[in-house]
Amino acid sequence: MEAQAQGLLETEPLQGRDEDTVASADFSSMLSEEEREELKAELVQLEDEITTLRQVLSAKERHLVEIKQKLGMNLMNELKQNFSRSWYDVQTTTAYKKTHETLSHAGQKATAAFSNVGTAISKKFGDMSYSIRHSISMPAMRNSPTFKSFEERVETTVTSLKVFFRRRRYEEAKEE
Repeated sequence: MEAQAQGLLETEPLQGRDEDTVASADFSSMLSEEEREELKAELVQLEDEITTLRQVLSAKERHLVEIKQKLGMNLMNELKQNFSRSWYDVQTTTAYKKTHETLSHAGQKATAAFSNVGTAISKKFGDMSYSIRHSISMPAMRNSPTFKSFEERVETTVTSLKVFFRRRRYEEAKEE
């Protein structure tokens, strides 16, 4: 008997299908005329209160805008402040600090690597100048792997520049 009573008094919230069933049910026949009149009066009162609250909210929002204007606060300033606040919040996170530290370290490594490349290139040029001064003939220097590599890079750069300037002249002629 208690199990049946328990089923009638479920404590679980209504599910979607239960709400549809309740919404489609006609309870008006179960209400007395007096109860119906009380509910209608309560409905009118709630609608009036909602309308009043909307009006109050609207007035308060207008007042808020007026105060912000007097203080010189506008949408752009608010956006700037929100952005600054958000950026500060991001910078104080552990993930940002670790990423910043890692990228900073990587930048230092890259700077050192570029410095080493520059030193190596300078050394190669030094070797080439030494080679030029001490070589018996120019053809010997031209056949060296260093000179050939350098010569290929110069040719590639010159070709790239020629193509670039041709395209630029073509685009300028098109615009005229």
